[in-house]
Amino acid sequence: MYSFKELLRIKNIDVTSFVKENVALMSDQSSQFLTKSIRGYGLKKSLNLSIWEAPIDQIENQILNPRSEFYNKIFDTIIIFESSHSLQKKYNLSSNKEKFSEEEFSRLKNLIDHLLISTHSRIILFNYYELNDQLYGNYSSKNITSFIFHLRKLNFLISEYFSSTNLLSILDISSIQNRIGSKNMFDSSLYVNYGMVVNIDSLPYISKNIVDIILSYNSIFKKCLILDLDNTLWGGIIGDDGIENIQLGNLGIGKAFVDLQHWVKKLKERGIIICVCSKNTKHIAKNVFINHPDMVLSLDDISVFVANWGSKVDNIKNIQKALNIGFESIVFLDDNPYERNLVKDNIPNITVPELPKDPSNYLNFLYEENLFETVSVSGLDKDRTKLYQTEYKRVKSKSNFTDLSDYMSSLEMISKVELLNTFNIPRVSQLSQRSNQFNLRTIRYSEEELSDIMKSNNKYGLVFDLKDRFGDHGIISFVILTLTSSDKIFIENWAMSCRVLERGMENFIINYLQEFCVSKNIEIIIAEYIETAKNSIVRDLYLKLGFDIFENKYSLNTHEKKTLDNKIKIYDGKK
Repeated sequence: MYSFKELLRIKNIDVTSFVKENVALMSDQSSQFLTKSIRGYGLKKSLNLSIWEAPIDQIENQILNPRSEFYNKIFDTIIIFESSHSLQKKYNLSSNKEKFSEEEFSRLKNLIDHLLISTHSRIILFNYYELNDQLYGNYSSKNITSFIFHLRKLNFLISEYFSSTNLLSILDISSIQNRIGSKNMFDSSLYVNYGMVVNIDSLPYISKNIVDIILSYNSIFKKCLILDLDNTLWGGIIGDDGIENIQLGNLGIGKAFVDLQHWVKKLKERGIIICVCSKNTKHIAKNVFINHPDMVLSLDDISVFVANWGSKVDNIKNIQKALNIGFESIVFLDDNPYERNLVKDNIPNITVPELPKDPSNYLNFLYEENLFETVSVSGLDKDRTKLYQTEYKRVKSKSNFTDLSDYMSSLEMISKVELLNTFNIPRVSQLSQRSNQFNLRTIRYSEEELSDIMKSNNKYGLVFDLKDRFGDHGIISFVILTLTSSDKIFIENWAMSCRVLERGMENFIINYLQEFCVSKNIEIIIAEYIETAKNSIVRDLYLKLGFDIFENKYSLNTHEKKTLDNKIKIYDGKK
């Protein structure tokens, strides 16, 4: 973790390639040091954060007054930090303490609802850190008139409400307090003399979590965990010690490895891709997964299993190529410092945590690292492991073909096309948030925004899935269209999963789009490419697809229909 002083020292950095984000920070306490810490941590993570700081204790006035300074700007993200100390003051003056949490929640909800209506910004709200006046001792936790009872109830009400939309996120300062301790969170002297409720030393922890959320909103997050085996998933060396003698189970240090595997299992269940990269004999390593009674992880949990005596650098590169994701999306866990440094030195952008020497400290260390931040989770995520397992089979099958066209034909690809509907909106929203490389205008859609598009009279959302003989990719692309006149339509955004690049899907989509427009008497398709740091692979896509350059945009005349070659058949409802 960086120190506050280290974050302040970051200067004269070229931010040309950084993600730009306009942020509003509103607090009822002094927040100037928090602002500097957030900005510094952002620079560490290639985020160029322009932060507008509201006057102290003007949250309600800024949000509810349409003529306030807040509404003179447009913000990507709004951060709201109301302190537990201010909450306690309100509680002390409350005449109806039994209803205090409900009344405070109603006030907060009104502010958030107002922002959702008045802006298109994402909102990050701090929950309330623990502050117990010990008026009733331990009885406070069950006393419906105690302050700590209502603080905890208010945190629960906020969590319950915020689960309703991806535009709302919670900065869980209460959990940060649990990790670093109350004494490291709060400094009485700073509070009395400078109006700061959080300790200087806690600012980097808070800032890291804020930056993690903003990165996740910008689809910069970890998708894959690659694991070493010996002394990482179990204690000992399987090739030397044998399956009976490795440390794994409910005794001694074996408990630490079981707990770590439970954590990995939960990551897999929420959609993180789990892979193995180990220097081992493959069948000996796999035998532990199959036959050890205390193994939590099974081979079905692993998307790609690589165990050989080759270089881990080369093996990780092969895994990355098979998964078709960026190295910045990968975390590699290995107990061996030599292997960690070798991977870090040879694979830029990959995340390689410095695991503690003592395995009993692995989990607490990984909790603090907060490696897998996300702003949304879909029920479809549980199928991600199977998707990548079948993708690995496709990659291996491809090596048997010398002719790419023959390989494409062998896949027997079929695509079903639908309009936006209540069933596919969650996946389309997730795809819009996660797709960076094949994303022509990089517009991120919430489920609420897609629902509005679905109901619109001048917009269409086309949704494409893909199946082949190996399995079902699920929904892999969407196109949002806006009618600009009776005979012209604009591609508001087009995104596609990188899993299906080089399958001819873009040709299939343009062929379908031309047919769709002809059926609607639409003559001209207008398109635009907006460059980002990650989508350069589609810079010339529209030209390759037969579009003409038109006033810094691209156009395609559907009356001059161009059928593009591909090996994908449209779903006919029979299979």
